Amino acid sequence: MNDPVGIVLLNLGGPDSLQAVKPFLYNLFSDRKIIQLGPPFLQKPLAWLIATLRSKKTEGYYSLIGGRSPILDITNAQAKALEEALNNELEMEESPPPIPPPRGGRVREGVAGVKVKVYVGMRYWHPLIEDVIPQIYNNGIRKLIGLSLYPQYSLATSGSSFSKLKEVIGSQFTVHCITSWYDHPLYIEALVDVIKKGLESFTLSLTLPPRGGGMGGGDVHVLFSAHSLPEKFIDEGDPYVRHIERTIEEIVKRMPVKWNLSYQSKSGPVKWLGPSTDEKLKELAGRNIKNILMVPISFVSDHIETLYEIDILYMQMAKGLGINLRRTDSLNTHPLFIEALKDIVIKNMTEIGWI
Repeated sequence: MNDPVGIVLLNLGGPDSLQAVKPFLYNLFSDRKIIQLGPPFLQKPLAWLIATLRSKKTEGYYSLIGGRSPILDITNAQAKALEEALNNELEMEESPPPIPPPRGGRVREGVAGVKVKVYVGMRYWHPLIEDVIPQIYNNGIRKLIGLSLYPQYSLATSGSSFSKLKEVIGSQFTVHCITSWYDHPLYIEALVDVIKKGLESFTLSLTLPPRGGGMGGGDVHVLFSAHSLPEKFIDEGDPYVRHIERTIEEIVKRMPVKWNLSYQSKSGPVKWLGPSTDEKLKELAGRNIKNILMVPISFVSDHIETLYEIDILYMQMAKGLGINLRRTDSLNTHPLFIEALKDIVIKNMTEIGWI
């Protein structure tokens, strides 16, 4: 049996009760990787002030989606599914002979006795990255892969999580970081699958296009909505927008659709990426587009951005604009998405010689 390998899934985290909203916001605004509130010594006092001012309003949002974020439950389910998938492929007592590849496929060499354990490490709420690492060490694991659950890299998301991981990991582990996978074929296929199902959900209620072409009631417009980011990140070289655009390019190669890209969830007075999703909805309404499928392109799990911002806020706005707005299911534990994560891990383990 080879040394066990730990995988830690890195994500944002979210409040697990209404009482947790304020300390969650404090942790978020204390992170100078995503926002710098004056000189360093003022960061935490100002973070506490902002968290205090915003907590009641934010508690109201969470109260509308069940009083808590579902992100930990979903990430735990992703971890369980990924661990089962990896161990089914890697944990063999004896090395098998090489498996003949399918036509056009690659040879899978036998991999013997590699045990994998998958953990969850959140950046801003429990289980925090700094609390999970000692647990992994106590479980006897010394080889660790950090896998970001943000498909598209940004310093504000994956960058902040890996910075915290490196800060707390010390020299007790051999660590490998997987920072982005925005164009992985199985991830793209999973997105294509939920988009197809979303488009099909319109079918029964739509009229046919008019003779001679035109938009008609039968056309559905796809609106990819990504989490926004202060523009200065992109100006300083952050690849986030480029990664988002590559993800969309790979999707539309497989299924041509009429689409636009917009950004949601901005906060604060600085200039953020645009157009905003609410502005884009108004523009599309002005073009007499009646049916829109919204795809939360930078999110792999349901959270406040999908369950409140899209399902409640934008749905109400769209109704007022005369738009029939629906959204795709989040990937969560979609089988193709779990297969994508498994393939990403195995390819990286192969490249670094751990299998």
